[in-house]
Amino acid sequence: METRAQKDQVLKALATLILEQEAAIISANEQDLKAYDGADESMYDRLKASPVKVKAMADACLETAAMEDPVGKSLYEFSHPNGMQVVNQTVPFGKILIIYESRPDVTIEAAATAFKAGNKIWLKGGKEALHTNTILAELWHQALKGQGVDTGFVNYLKLDRAATQKLIKDNPYRFDLIIPRGGERLIAFVREHSNIPVIVSGRGNNFLYVGASADYDMALSIIKNGKSRISVCNALDKVLIDRGWPELEDKLQHLSSALSEAGLEVIADQDGWAGRHDALQPVPESVWYEEFLSHRIVLKVVDSMEQGITLTNQYSGGHSATIVTEDQEQARVFMEEVDCAAVYHNASTRFTDGGQLGMGAEIAISTQKLHARGPISVGQLVSNKWMVYGKGQIR
Repeated sequence: METRAQKDQVLKALATLILEQEAAIISANEQDLKAYDGADESMYDRLKASPVKVKAMADACLETAAMEDPVGKSLYEFSHPNGMQVVNQTVPFGKILIIYESRPDVTIEAAATAFKAGNKIWLKGGKEALHTNTILAELWHQALKGQGVDTGFVNYLKLDRAATQKLIKDNPYRFDLIIPRGGERLIAFVREHSNIPVIVSGRGNNFLYVGASADYDMALSIIKNGKSRISVCNALDKVLIDRGWPELEDKLQHLSSALSEAGLEVIADQDGWAGRHDALQPVPESVWYEEFLSHRIVLKVVDSMEQGITLTNQYSGGHSATIVTEDQEQARVFMEEVDCAAVYHNASTRFTDGGQLGMGAEIAISTQKLHARGPISVGQLVSNKWMVYGKGQIR
């Protein structure tokens, strides 16, 4: 197992290589962008590797290097009456496979988190980012080789769908963990064809509830920020507004107009909406389940916070939810009862991100409850093992 110093040296070397090769990375990315038909704006945004994104990749490596090594930490110690010393400590998962779509920065960030935690990782990126991912994988190998570390810690797979299906079914590499990072079809594909333990980095479809005591300007600012990027899983899609909000009709009209002026397609559920609005009436149930990844947003008036919690738990992806209110007790109840990985009071869902939550680079954001929930970074990519030290004791 590599020492912390070796791992950190590799990550720092990789950061330097990324910055040195910025032009080559962007050139490769331009080939991918040119090959993509551009029909899906959110896909294009995820695919594009701008200078800002390239720098973010390098920064992610440095942030990960600066983090505490998660391996070998004692979780529990016990001195047995017979003299044995019992220690439960953290160990790497082992071999991780991640299958992801369009985002070349995952090639850097996912591998950085896995490597720092002592794991070997196999990266299966989408064909739409092939040129960009290829050069990034080459930089990984340069950094590993330059520090005398086995290049087998980071492996890039160029497989079609049929070969990927065979890989996850037969599991020739004996993967300990698989992470499908993408849309619901990808996740369903992995679940159908693989018996490997899965961490689901699921859909967003995030909800916001506006309480009766909410400040209008704060609510508008948080909602608009939630749609500041449409291609990310922490974007906001549904807004539920308490019927008890003072001057409700005026605020609804102002809110709808402000969001439309910001370039959003406002879908207003007319149930309980007294004023006129050229929108779906009512919003179909399929839309409530949908993660938009677009400029659409739904507004709905609800009778109570309890109804808001019920709708959030029924339709959201279990990713993020927020409440805007000045009522501290109401906020506490909402945050305890909403079944999402991250819940916020008077803050944007856009903060559900490993870096924003002080965790550095992330490999995924888990919407399940086993093995981890929310952003999965270095500290979550470990398992544990019981180490028992004796002197001939028998039972």
